[in-house]
Formats: sequence, structure tokens, C-alpha cells
Amino acid sequence: MLLLKLGGSVITDKNRLNVVRKRILNRLSKEISMVDDKIIIVHGAGSFGHILAERYRLNDGYSNENQLEGFALTHRNVRVLNNIVLDSLTSAGIPSISIPPISFIELDNRKPKQVNLKTFRKTLDSNFVPVTFGDVVFDVSLHFSICSGDLLMILLAKEFKPDRVVFAIDEDGIYSKNPKKYKNARLLTELSRDELSKITTDLTYSDVTGGMEGKLNSIAEIAGMGIDVVVVNGNKRDRVYRALTRRRTKGTIIYGEVT
Repeated sequence: MLLLKLGGSVITDKNRLNVVRKRILNRLSKEISMVDDKIIIVHGAGSFGHILAERYRLNDGYSNENQLEGFALTHRNVRVLNNIVLDSLTSAGIPSISIPPISFIELDNRKPKQVNLKTFRKTLDSNFVPVTFGDVVFDVSLHFSICSGDLLMILLAKEFKPDRVVFAIDEDGIYSKNPKKYKNARLLTELSRDELSKITTDLTYSDVTGGMEGKLNSIAEIAGMGIDVVVVNGNKRDRVYRALTRRRTKGTIIYGEVT
């Protein structure tokens, strides 16, 4: 079984509210459709979630009634994106089922408190492809907060022990430093979990859900389960397909090491 994260920066224009990159999304759906293994798909919220979440400070928890509107708007927006993703996958011949985080997870101070993944197993057993996404959810301590796609990747990897985990991002892989800022940034093609933990990021990588630093922490945790993780550029044709099917491709592989 495989676990795939489609980054919000790949399938949406993160600088423009509610803008989908449909050509990229449809091409990715076709690549996924050529994979024979069972697969779980997680997608980021991109501009459908991050912009409103920042505007209403939703990850800080409840502080005023105006945030209730922000919560509702953000949840509606990411469901809109999720439906667009489902339409794309279905058009590519992938029988996809949406499983919203608010239906199976509750947080406590942004950390998992109650998680029920039975629906994912039933969906897989029925030969459907489960699709979930970053969203706002209820939080015992904060009233509400954000459940990122990267947190979902950790929880799903822990439960299902996939053979391989793939992150599709908007860079060629993991670099020695932020490639958007430093011209001498070097692509790291192979890493151990320990080597990954020594890589530092800077604030230009950050967003409301932790940005690249949060992603690296998630990848390190998954690799610590003994699962290989591959990070590739979702904007480049066939790289996601090749990563999912264990073919050689440009990117970064982090070798799983049980900790």
C-alpha cells in the first residue's frame, strides 16, 4: 500500500484565494491512475485554507465570535477544493471517497486526542481510494485548531504501515537550504533519518501549518517508523508516478530507520 501527499502549493496557487491549478491536478490524477497498488491520498488546503486560516487566526484557537465565521468559511472552502480533487480523480478512473478530518479526529492543543481511522480501512477493503485533506477541526483545549495534511500523513502511516510514502511538493526535493532564497542551495538526493534531523529551515518556508519545517518533522517521524519517504516535485511530469512505482526519478529519498 502507498500513501501520497499532494501539496497545496502544487494543486493550488497559494497566493490567490481559491485558485486551483487544474492542469497540474488533472495530470497528477492520470499519473495516480496508472499505479496498481492500493493508495491513500492526502491533499493540502493551499489557497483554499491557508489564507482564511491566517486571516482569522484559527490555529490560535477560539478568542472571539468572528472566528466562528472564519472556521465555517475555511471548512467550506477546503471542502470545495476536495470536491474538485475528487472530480479530477474520478475523471481519471479512480473511484475516490472523501473522508473529512472533522469526522475522524479531535485535537487537544493541536495534538491528536481521539483518532478513528476505521472508515479508511473499510474504504480500502471496498476497493475505493480514500482521500482526506488539511482542515479545521475541533480542539479540546482551544475549541478549534488546524489539522494539517502533514499530521494526517503521520497518523495514516502509523496505522497502515505503507510500503512507501510520497510527498509531492513545489520543489525538486529537500535542499541544504531554502532554494527560493539561496542560489547555492544543494539538492539532497539521499538522506538517513538522522541526517534529515540536522537540516535547518528558515522563516521563508513557514505558513499557518508549519511550512517546510513542519513537513521535515513529519517526514522524519514517518521515516522513524521504518518507512521510506520520497519527496518529489509535483509540478514535473511523471515524477509522482515514478516515485510511487519505485522507478528512478529526481527527488529526495529518506530511508526508513526504526527508532
